[in-house]
Amino acid sequence: MKKLKVSLHRSTIGTTDRQKATVKGLGLRKVGDVRVLDNTPAIRGMIRRVLHLVDATEIDSELELG
Repeated sequence: MKKLKVSLHRSTIGTTDRQKATVKGLGLRKVGDVRVLDNTPAIRGMIRRVLHLVDATEIDSELELG
């Protein structure tokens, strides 16, 4: 199963409340945080809303997680 590796690379200072809530919903708190999330349409939609703040790459879960 494919997963998404999402990292916050820009600060949420100066963004809208909705964008801040989306970043928090992805589990990212500060610049440099990285999360491995399931590849679902809901997660992809959240990433699309804050694409200018995050980096997202698709990974193979068996290889990354051991």
